Amino acid sequence: MEQNKIARINALARKAKSPEGLTAAEQAEQALLRREYIDAVKANLTAQLDNTYIQTPDGKRRKLEHK
Repeated sequence: MEQNKIARINALARKAKSPEGLTAAEQAEQALLRREYIDAVKANLTAQLDNTYIQTPDGKRRKLEHK
């Protein structure tokens, strides 16, 4: 995820905490950006786990299984 999108998420979060709050359009934008961020984190974690191997005490390596 690009740094400018993360900065926008943070700016919207700060504005939501302020007394003026967010407009309906900004709330929709915030929800969209948050979903995009969560999806990116999940994709990165899945990619990392797909390249993870478990080594048994006898030295054999096996790929981590999906559950």
